[in-house]
Amino acid sequence: MNIKKLLFKNKNFKPWYYLKAELREKFAGDLSGKRAAVLRKLQKIDNAEILERVNYYNKLSEHSILSDNPVRIGDFRKPKRLKVYYYDSKEYIRYFNAELKFQLLDGDVVDIPNSPSIVKSRPIAGDNANSVLLNLDKVRHFNFIKDDLSFQEKESKLIGRAAVQQAHRRKFYELYFNHPLCDLGDIMKDSPWNKPKISITEHLKYKFILAIEGNDVATNLKWIMSSNSIAVMPRPTYETWFMEGQLVPNVHYIEIKKDYSDLEERLNYYITHPEAAEQIIAQANAYTRQFQNQDQEDKIALLVLEKYFRLTNGEKI
Repeated sequence: MNIKKLLFKNKNFKPWYYLKAELREKFAGDLSGKRAAVLRKLQKIDNAEILERVNYYNKLSEHSILSDNPVRIGDFRKPKRLKVYYYDSKEYIRYFNAELKFQLLDGDVVDIPNSPSIVKSRPIAGDNANSVLLNLDKVRHFNFIKDDLSFQEKESKLIGRAAVQQAHRRKFYELYFNHPLCDLGDIMKDSPWNKPKISITEHLKYKFILAIEGNDVATNLKWIMSSNSIAVMPRPTYETWFMEGQLVPNVHYIEIKKDYSDLEERLNYYITHPEAAEQIIAQANAYTRQFQNQDQEDKIALLVLEKYFRLTNGEKI
């Protein structure tokens, strides 16, 4: 039985996330003395892939200086807003010495900071070493699902529902809102393209799902790639813990041109070549599985931070 679909409409259950976070806050406390024991416990999952991911998220290679106003771990307090960034960073930062300092940039980060900072998102291009990725706002962004429909059972159209506020999203809707291969809708009420929100389950009735970036990454990309539908998008320009920069066009998703001009040709190809579509689905599903081993994710997060503190604090951690 697909409980997540039946009870939560294929979304993460946010009340459970907040309850766990508050319980950690109240009872876990300072765990800096237990980090070594936790990492020893996770030795069984030691492999080259983990080290590759650690060095991908944290590209610092030499001692680096923090900004003029870093936060001491012992002084890190829950803010009044954007609490998920606090909860998701504190989950792992609490395993380190309270005297260590760090810089956390919350929200949709689209520029590379001047000093080493912990971020949710970063540009893929350029020297992005100062943007150290951690899995932040994961209750919203890291949602994986079980799809009960096969690709062949789905409707041969592209579904898209979004807040169409950015110029690049508006351009797509101007081109394809009335296209027979598309079912598009803007959830903003004053939009000429307005349609009501639909559930993830409703999206999954379609073979193709639009995954155009918003302020940074496309939030829906993770659950699309864990489904039996296919993400359709230009090559990404931002990345998160999901390592969007490692995705291969037409292997993990259907790539369309930046100007969207080849959308119809790309959709028709995969409608008439279902075996090629099934290969993309299999590769996308396999890619998402690497993020679904919680012990492995915990170890990578701790090692990313260990490297960060070692190279920014200039002392034993």
